[in-house]
Amino acid sequence: VQLQASGGGLVQAGGSLRLSCTASVRTFRHLGMGWFRQAPGKEREFVAAISWSGNHTRYEDSVQGRFTISRDNAENTVALQMNVLKPEDTAVYYCAATKLLISIYVSAYDYWGQGTLVTVSS
Repeated sequence: VQLQASGGGLVQAGGSLRLSCTASVRTFRHLGMGWFRQAPGKEREFVAAISWSGNHTRYEDSVQGRFTISRDNAENTVALQMNVLKPEDTAVYYCAATKLLISIYVSAYDYWGQGTLVTVSS
């Protein structure tokens, strides 16, 4: 499984970005997908997750109501719409895939993309 993330960049506080991740795998519809982030000097942390069919989602508390995760199983893509961005959202964002239905834990994910940098200026 190869995951390719894109969409990062520099944005002012209050702005929006949309991250996208494309998976090169036939069984995409049987993979739970997640977004994680890692800020300089910090551990990788959970941001959002979505189940196989997209019926179930989970969000980290600080992004709830601002970020939306979605997926398109026909296109093998998962997206993270990020609104009302804050400087503390600055990090490298990673998409990841798990064989589980859905998970918020880093250790549950089997495949990782290369990361895309999001920088939010104040």
